[in-house]
Amino acid sequence: MAGEWRSVAVSDVVSAVSGGTPRRNVKEYWNGDIPWATAKDVASAPGKGLNQVQEFITKEGLESSSAKLMPAGTVVITARGTVGALAQLRCEMAFNQTCYALIPGDDLDNSFLYYALTGTVAEMQALTYGTVFDTITKRTFDNWLIRLPPLAEQRAIAHILGTLDDKIELNRRMNETLEEMARALFKSWFVDFDPVRAKREGRWRRGESRPGMPAELYDIFPDRLAPSELGEIPAGWGVRTVGEVAKESRESVQPQAIESGTPYIALEHMPKRRLALSEWGIADKVSSNKFRFKQGDILFGKLRPYFHKVGIAPLEGVCSTDIVVVSPASDGWFGFVLGHLSSNAFVDYTDATSTGTRMPRTKWRDMARYKIALPDRALAEAFTIRIQPWVKRIVSAIHESRSLAALRDTLLPKLICGELRVPDTAQLAEDAV
Repeated sequence: MAGEWRSVAVSDVVSAVSGGTPRRNVKEYWNGDIPWATAKDVASAPGKGLNQVQEFITKEGLESSSAKLMPAGTVVITARGTVGALAQLRCEMAFNQTCYALIPGDDLDNSFLYYALTGTVAEMQALTYGTVFDTITKRTFDNWLIRLPPLAEQRAIAHILGTLDDKIELNRRMNETLEEMARALFKSWFVDFDPVRAKREGRWRRGESRPGMPAELYDIFPDRLAPSELGEIPAGWGVRTVGEVAKESRESVQPQAIESGTPYIALEHMPKRRLALSEWGIADKVSSNKFRFKQGDILFGKLRPYFHKVGIAPLEGVCSTDIVVVSPASDGWFGFVLGHLSSNAFVDYTDATSTGTRMPRTKWRDMARYKIALPDRALAEAFTIRIQPWVKRIVSAIHESRSLAALRDTLLPKLICGELRVPDTAQLAEDAV
């Protein structure tokens, strides 16, 4: 009941535990099997869960420092850097002094704590300290207030919001899997030439289907390799360039000509090494010329190309001029072009040929010169047909997850303050997933 809700300081219901760092000059403390998170890891975690970190420490490193090993489910908040970023640990993990782990008391659910803090983090920003950099200290938690319902209602609220977040996370993992499948098939067909080698060695025969080698494509693949300036490539394939199968779109648009509400993609919206572009803004406040793009175009971050920002446009919109908009010369070449532009080899090439020391940029002129082993058009089309359902599913999942996130963001502040009650929203969340 509403009367059972109470307003409490975070410090009254949790214990804030700071992390630590083993000495860097002791090699026995590093490269172990204990995940060790920093504020950067927490701030860049996809969704609410943290399970990927940049560094690992050893048991000796843990014991030598003030770092603490926390169980899965623990809520962690960043105290420096991107102040106030929150995540729940997906596995047992330690962390450094830029973070606090928040250990709830017996009358507080871990997941509800995450959502209660997420929903009030804006109010917390006024409670940070520091003259040069904003910082969360333990004093912050003395003044950070949250509303606390009975434990059973906490768990029910966390379940509703968690159902939405779990579906978003499932979509994200599915997209990663689909991307890896597309990359693996591209590498097999057009880099390692596995079907050609299998035919040559008698491991793939007419009428047989093998993983990545459907029977109907048997006659399209050559049965031997031939020397070329790129090394051995399938016989009959030519050495050509990316520019012969792809083109740059440079449809420039001035700010005043951009319609209100037009989606806008900048480099900060593009994740590293991910084809799925799930974030974008609105172009209403842009003040300089942008490039138009269409759904299905390939967007390549040309500023500091080593960041490997390459993705598929999930909708129409405009983008930063630090992004190259690329489309295949014809629809059948889409998968082949996408495979090359998102490959490590191509990104390394653009990095090596970029100009500028502090802010290196690549140019389409140089990108287009990248040499490739060009297959028969029918094979390129067969590859596009094979991966197109995966691409469509990726785009569909992006839009579904954004809708789920919008619903979660609408429900969260109302649920954690008691304005909306669980019976009024439970079915809404279940129907959405």
